[in-house]
Amino acid sequence: MVALRFRLIRQRGHNLSSDVFNKFKDHEGKFKESLINNVRGMLSLYEASHFGVNGEEILDEALQFSSTHLESMVVHVSDSLETKIKEALKMPIQKKLTRLGVKMFMSMYQKDETHNEILLKFAKLDFNQLLKMHQEELREIARWWKALDFGNKLAFARNRVVECYFWILSVYFEPQYRLARRLLTNVIAMTSIIDDIYDVYGTINDLQLFTNAIQRWELSALETLPPYMKLCYQALLDVYDETEDEMNNLETSYRLYYAKEEMKKLVRAYFEEAKWVYNNYIPTMEEYMSVALASGAYMMLSTTSLVGMGSLVTRETFEWVTNEPLIVRASSVICRLMDDMVGHGFEKKSTAMDCYMKQNGATKEKAFGEFHKQVNKAWKDINEEFLHPEYANPSPYASSQSCTSN
Repeated sequence: MVALRFRLIRQRGHNLSSDVFNKFKDHEGKFKESLINNVRGMLSLYEASHFGVNGEEILDEALQFSSTHLESMVVHVSDSLETKIKEALKMPIQKKLTRLGVKMFMSMYQKDETHNEILLKFAKLDFNQLLKMHQEELREIARWWKALDFGNKLAFARNRVVECYFWILSVYFEPQYRLARRLLTNVIAMTSIIDDIYDVYGTINDLQLFTNAIQRWELSALETLPPYMKLCYQALLDVYDETEDEMNNLETSYRLYYAKEEMKKLVRAYFEEAKWVYNNYIPTMEEYMSVALASGAYMMLSTTSLVGMGSLVTRETFEWVTNEPLIVRASSVICRLMDDMVGHGFEKKSTAMDCYMKQNGATKEKAFGEFHKQVNKAWKDINEEFLHPEYANPSPYASSQSCTSN
């Protein structure tokens, strides 16, 4: 109950002190071995430990203690509890996509003998009604994508529109954000095409032209581009123009300015990476991260995600997010480093792995270890930034530089 309460309060942005777990330690300062007998309690402690902030060593200890024992006890519990433990160890609540988490939880809850049948019925009804809305949205987006005919006209580019829509559902799945989902899906789908142009197909001279055209952001720049780039450039301008028409009706068209500026930053980062490839240059980690945090697209997508969110968002919100707050930078670090670790050996361009190994004379294993540390720290930065200001503790780690250090 202590662990569950701690997690729920932290999830709401309130800083319940982690000192509440001191009562479960013995005279040597270690978690009591008797706790192992309470499997559900251990599972709850494990979930709670993922909401720690920098400097909370007790939660680091709780994570190590709970995960180690849960792994060993999984074969000795009931089938329903075994499923819960395996799912939690694979992906804790803090890191789980909400819609996937809901589907998984309903499946597990149904197997629980104590489940409330009426509650479960309403949960399934709610899930399926929203699923139907999402399917209709995806059909509309798929029709738009098919009409662009990139599959035939830009054969080198990946067709990722369904994948992109699924990604956007992890940002917001609620019914009221239908407009926001459509815009963000269109933008991320176009970003995928642009990424392939820079990584796969474009010559360095063509990429310079395309980068310049994006910075101008006007229809006349179309004439400066080769035919295959014209298709992408025109489609990109259309996405923002059509959204701007809708925003004008809502008197919120100013938001598109911020979204366009972030797209310009993203393309500049893509071009910088293309020049590294062209010149066979492996940058230092500092050089790499200063560019790669932008090229990961989290900065751009975070800003664009706010455009269609209605009156909840103000001009001040855009000023805040475009100044790269720590919570966005930390998200970018996780995205970039995890992507680079998975992609090591497959990417033709330099990754964080290549840069770190060359700069430090390090092995792949050492680079992996260092990046996992930085990812874990970034998660703690996110947790800390999520706490309401009146509850957050001052931390020497909570600075704009913390996610760019080597």
